[in-house]
Amino acid sequence: MSALGEVASARRAALYVVKLGSASQAHTEVYDEVLALRQRGAQVLVIAGGAAGIREHYDRIGRPVRTLTTRGGDEVRYCPPEETPHIVAAYEQVTLPRIEQELTQRGLSVFAAVARTGSLVSATVNGPLRAVEDDRVRIVRDHRAGTVCALDVPRLRALLDTFDVVCLSPPVADVEGGTALNVDADVLAAEAARALDADHLRLVTGTAGLLTDPRNPTSTLRHAHKGEGQHYARGRMRQKVRAAEIAMRGSCDIAVTGPHTLAATNATWFWRAPAPAPDLTLLARSVELASVSRDERELTEFLAEWCTDNRIKAEIDTVGNLVATRGSGPRRLLLLGHVDTVPHRWPARWDGDVLTGRGSVDAKASLVTFLQTLADAELPDDVQLRVVGAVQEEITGAGAFHVRDHYPADAVVIGEPSGAAALTVGYYGLIKVRFAVEEHTGHTAGKGVRTAGDRLVEALEAARRGVTRVAPEALTAVLGVHALNHGDVQAGESVVDVRVPPGVDVDALLDALRSAAVEPVRMDVLRATPGKSTPRSNPLVKSFQRAFRDAGTAPRFLLKKGSSDMNTLATTWHGVPMVAYGPGDASLDHTPHEHIDAAEFRRAHRVLTAAVREWGAL
Repeated sequence: MSALGEVASARRAALYVVKLGSASQAHTEVYDEVLALRQRGAQVLVIAGGAAGIREHYDRIGRPVRTLTTRGGDEVRYCPPEETPHIVAAYEQVTLPRIEQELTQRGLSVFAAVARTGSLVSATVNGPLRAVEDDRVRIVRDHRAGTVCALDVPRLRALLDTFDVVCLSPPVADVEGGTALNVDADVLAAEAARALDADHLRLVTGTAGLLTDPRNPTSTLRHAHKGEGQHYARGRMRQKVRAAEIAMRGSCDIAVTGPHTLAATNATWFWRAPAPAPDLTLLARSVELASVSRDERELTEFLAEWCTDNRIKAEIDTVGNLVATRGSGPRRLLLLGHVDTVPHRWPARWDGDVLTGRGSVDAKASLVTFLQTLADAELPDDVQLRVVGAVQEEITGAGAFHVRDHYPADAVVIGEPSGAAALTVGYYGLIKVRFAVEEHTGHTAGKGVRTAGDRLVEALEAARRGVTRVAPEALTAVLGVHALNHGDVQAGESVVDVRVPPGVDVDALLDALRSAAVEPVRMDVLRATPGKSTPRSNPLVKSFQRAFRDAGTAPRFLLKKGSSDMNTLATTWHGVPMVAYGPGDASLDHTPHEHIDAAEFRRAHRVLTAAVREWGAL
């Protein structure tokens, strides 16, 4: 197995934290959904609620469940020290085995434990509880409830790396060593999502999210910002809203879903960054939804639902791309963006009219301008306008390769940041190869000993020389090198990235790289796409020129030394005009400083809408 992957990155798989209430645990479909997450490559941490299991266990042993009524009128489980062993037994004998059985029946490996086990989760004890009894308030000092203060992140990460699903439940360890402490399972899920830097938090419940009217099961509050949910929450839903707002301190996306499903079709989304104006809402929410490469599904489903709400035909195709289409005419204009981002997320926020967050520049702002243009455009009868949000643009290009083979077009606009006042008319291509070698180990003091590391260094030097000989303007970079002993063999590999100027023969460069891979070094081609440029005299470029002129802009024309999905299409789409356009400063791509200004975003939307109109009128 490769140690470096496609991009020499240590990026972990996406992590879902899923809180399953006890009622939802009885619905087998939710376990199928957990299986689907694992099949998509995600890691899954399930937090189990226990109300039903506790009642069942107490009935078995003939013991009444003890409760207290708070001054606010809520009923809570009373947990003095003598009750703790029975509560733990309920989870260990009823709730956790039931979940484990459902998941193992689906072929998943499961680690299931009460969170106090090995102090995986610890809490500080809460102060005395004021309870109402016989219309009088009394102070309860022996109630063993706590506030989560620590998670053993290294051990939990190790468990997630080892098992398909990790399942935890209350109670948790007392940080001071006392009897285990009860904690709310929704809050436990939120704290786990924060501590583990989860990508997604789903609080599964028995209703269609948070209802604005508990008597109306269809009254879902679809979107909430901080402080808004508590206005509608009743009973146990208060804790879910509280948990959602705790999770807002982290960077995961957050939804209360149901009834008894992980699907967000009927869900309440909780957003950190309320947009300063309605036309910026889709942009803000798209940036908040995590979509690191290979984890794009939540965003594509969200955008597909937005399209449906705006009377646009949309689907998710077989590789996971969002495909939205209007019109059915013979002239086809494709707006190809991408939904994935590079790793490392942080909480999205607005600073005045500036949105900061991963993907705000590369390239969610571009994709959102595409979708809003698709919704707004007045199309002639002979035009089909299609928007695709492609997956895996940042790593394999799988989404664009599928587009190349299934969605032909007469002209293409790629969604990448050019800046609202510039148009990218070409990109360098991309070759990415992996060199690999195995060499028997020998004492390095021996004469003529060659290690796997030596072989790689020689191959890399030869590769640079070969690329320079064929194309002096090409850019070569080593993305990573890895060589370690494994018994009597040292295995090594390296990933090399070559940027290919337009007009340079990709096959000639590949031959030069292969010549560097002298036995025992082997070479695998991970990606090979040519450079591509479109003349300024092309009608597609002229459509943008007229749009810029109408906007009072003297545009700049760019030839970028990076690459994009334009190059993937160019492997077979010969003669098809392509440009790239989108708001934002491309120098912010892949940096922790990504941000987009609302004025820049709006300006790009206006220019794109005008350019599409001009192209349609040709």
